[in-house]
Amino acid sequence: MERTLIIFKPDAVQRMLVGRILARFEDKGLRIVGMKLQQSPRAQVEKHYEIHKDRPFYRQLVDFMAAGPVIVAALEGPAAISVVRNMLGATDGRQAAPGTIRGDFGLDKQYNLVHASDGPETAELELKLFFKPDELLSYRRAGDQWIASA
Repeated sequence: MERTLIIFKPDAVQRMLVGRILARFEDKGLRIVGMKLQQSPRAQVEKHYEIHKDRPFYRQLVDFMAAGPVIVAALEGPAAISVVRNMLGATDGRQAAPGTIRGDFGLDKQYNLVHASDGPETAELELKLFFKPDELLSYRRAGDQWIASA
């Protein structure tokens, strides 16, 4: 099992797309193991995106992510990181394939609805940045045996 962080960005929250997008992850078989609504403190956003600190879009990205409420969630499942990223599609909604989340709901590169961890090390760091250890749960659903083989 693998865990990944997703963040429903302010545009997803404001456009009332969270439920529709979250349902896609659940329909795929991913398990929600943590979730909360928050207004991200600027310092947390800056730390989260510090890898982009020297890029020209960094300040605008931080401003956007701190501008409104977000929903942070931890998802769990087999190959969860790659599964989520494939479901999201290309960063730019204009280039994302139809059937992907960004392809179906997005028309912009910045307003791309959802952030997702890009690898296991990143996921571990991001989950620790947004969740305390006791905020993530482990559990089995009754139908888990029908989603993926061991």
